Amino acid sequence: MLRFNLIVAVCENFGIGIKGDLPWRIKSELKYFSRTTKRTSDPTKHNAVVMGRKTYFGVPESKRPLPDRLNIVLSTTLQESDLPKGVLLCPNLETAMKILEEQNEVENIWIVGGSGVYEEAMASPRCHRLYITKIMQKFDCDTFFPAIPDSFREVAPDSDMPLGVQEENGIKFEYKVLEKQS
Repeated sequence: MLRFNLIVAVCENFGIGIKGDLPWRIKSELKYFSRTTKRTSDPTKHNAVVMGRKTYFGVPESKRPLPDRLNIVLSTTLQESDLPKGVLLCPNLETAMKILEEQNEVENIWIVGGSGVYEEAMASPRCHRLYITKIMQKFDCDTFFPAIPDSFREVAPDSDMPLGVQEENGIKFEYKVLEKQS
């Protein structure tokens, strides 16, 4: 069974977005997201990023589809013609995973939002790890991260993850990894 990881930046009040955008500006966190979701151990493979319609259209137009990754958009309202060539449209997460299982060029699958996709992903037996950037302050948000199931426990971070509390633009944050316990 093909598994996936989830990556998210979340503030103290569990906010992840406002008006289709990020509530904070942290360049190093965006670079971490990009590096983490692109990293492969096999140079002949690439990764996939799976997101909902609002998350996809929340990415600045100049930055989408997210480069060097297979972009998969989950939606029951979009048509394939609404998306650029090469972006996969799937009605739900399980359909996307079945398509990915048939391919051999994808190494890692990353769930990148939004709220409903995160909730569905964490409930799935395919969910392996949560890569969470904990933003250590509250922000005004209209989109929130769902409750993390009790089956997830914090584990040691990846060897290339920045350790401890980071700070940028007066905002403190820390990278954490949680893994689903079987």
